[in-house]
Order: sequence, then structure tokens, then C-alpha cells
Amino acid sequence: MMSAAPTFLQRKPTAPAPVLELWPDLRLTLGRVHEACGPNRRSFAMMIAQKTQGPVFWIAPQWATDRLHADGVHPFISPGRLTFLTPKRAEDILWCVEEVLRSGAVPLVVVDIPRLPALTPIRRLNLAAETGTAEGASPPLGLLLTPGDGGAPGVESRWRLAAAVHQGLGEQWHLERIRSRSDPPRNWRVSRQNGRYALGPLSKTDDTL
Repeated sequence: MMSAAPTFLQRKPTAPAPVLELWPDLRLTLGRVHEACGPNRRSFAMMIAQKTQGPVFWIAPQWATDRLHADGVHPFISPGRLTFLTPKRAEDILWCVEEVLRSGAVPLVVVDIPRLPALTPIRRLNLAAETGTAEGASPPLGLLLTPGDGGAPGVESRWRLAAAVHQGLGEQWHLERIRSRSDPPRNWRVSRQNGRYALGPLSKTDDTL
């Protein structure tokens, strides 16, 4: 009776996915699509942009009435880093995002969408972000800004940012990691200090608007 042949092949360890560090112990996986919701979701997008280098593409439908203002952008990044794309048709919005991610031309693509997308388009966006790496560059990051409490299927992580209610303590926000493929839900306080944004623990007295 012949004995079983020894196994010589071993599975190679998977290399860790590249990440964008927003603050110590808070990172976003690159080459994936994430979601931000809440009344201050655009501020969260700007906080992410502050941690990147190079141009940022901001995609929103042509009929949208909410537009970024240079004075509001300036505390975060130079307004000159932003390139605005405004598709005329609803069906062109995510197609535009997919093409930009696949090109790998910019490190961050933000899309401000009026309603939640379906799972299949999100899968296409994740694939485009994963493969859209320019030579010598890190994979791009896609960020969906969704209305209400969000809930886009298939995203790598979902975040909510809302202004915190404090008296005389300056600009502060309540940041919540609602879900993530790699980390548990968690809450933080974000405060502005000397033009930068610091992350700290959320106290029991914190509230949000």
C-alpha cells in the first residue's frame, strides 16, 4: 500500500492591503470604495482629502443644488486641488466614477449621490479601484457620499459624521464607524486644533446635531 505523497506546496502569505492613515489607529483600505453619510459627510471627505497628495476628483450630478464653496474647502485643502465633474444623466454618475478609478489618475474620487446605489455597481467600482493603479502609485480610494443614514451595499466601510453640540469648545464632530470589513464599530470625537483635525475618545456627555 502506497503512502500519501508529502505536500510540498504551501500557500503564500497574502500581502497586507495598502491603507491611508487618517489618524493613528484609523485607516482606510486603498483600492476600495467606502461610504460616508450624516449631515457633515462632505467635511469627512475633506478630512480624507487632507491626508492625500495630488488632485481630488469630486463628482456630483449636474442638477444638484449643494455645491462646495472655496471658503469652506480652504480650511482643509487648497481649492485648486479639486476637479469637479457633473454628469447630466443619473446613469452616467457611477460610470464616471468607475472610469476615473480604473484610470488610477488621482488618489481620491468622491461622488456625491442623491440615492443609494445597487450592489452590482458597487462591485464594479471596487474592481475598478483595485485594478486602477498607475505605475509607481498607490491604488485610488473611492468615497460615496450618501443621503440619510447611508446603507450602500458592498462598500468596504461606512462612516457617519455629525457636528457635536458643545458650548465654547470650537469645531467638533462625532465620527462613527458604522461598519467595516476589517474593524468593529466605534465612535470618536474629532476636533479642530491649529488648522488640523485631531481624533479623540467620545465622552458620555457628547451629543450630535
